Amino acid sequence: MRVLVVEDEVELAEALGVGLRREGYAVDVAFDARGALERFAVAPYDLVLLDLNLPDGDGLTVCADMRRAGGPQPRVLMLTARDSLEDRVRGLDEGADDYLVKPFAFPELLARVRALLRRDADATRAVVEAGPVRLDAAARTVTVSGEPLALTAKEFALLRYMMLHPGEALSTEQLLDHVWDEHADPFTNTVRVTVSNLRRKLRDAGVDGIIETVVGFGYRLEAVS
Repeated sequence: MRVLVVEDEVELAEALGVGLRREGYAVDVAFDARGALERFAVAPYDLVLLDLNLPDGDGLTVCADMRRAGGPQPRVLMLTARDSLEDRVRGLDEGADDYLVKPFAFPELLARVRALLRRDADATRAVVEAGPVRLDAAARTVTVSGEPLALTAKEFALLRYMMLHPGEALSTEQLLDHVWDEHADPFTNTVRVTVSNLRRKLRDAGVDGIIETVVGFGYRLEAVS
């Protein structure tokens, strides 16, 4: 899942980025309204963490502009020190899906992120299965025939994205867009190496051939039940 953090407090923005990446999310960061809208125009985001007080505009305006842009719409979690009922109502009316008042604890932020992503049950459901492989996004666990499988955060994110799109041919660019962030170099072998490591771990756990190579394009997770 790809997340955009829009926050003008540099230390907080970077801390959120680090914490979310550790949880397996692909994270981009913008420090103002202009940067947020520029990133939104070129990358598909599943979730936007949006501060209301930005140096060059208001987060409410950014949220409204995102909603007017059309196309696939991300979930929006407002982050702000404004805690009045009027502010919360305005944020929700402008298109926010949830509202978190600063200061907040990071575990609560993670819980709200998971809850928002679960709302789209067909696209971002928490538990997905492919044959003997079961992935629980809320618990951050993967099991094969009931036995735990240890994966890195990026391997976990890659497997989850592929399991959410069984049988689909996924291009390398598509995987970079949804599993990695804007700093990923499209000319490196990052995706190939991560897929290779994931295949090896699945094979060692008794699942072989579930991830197919689509020559000249990308990869496909076998649709199994």
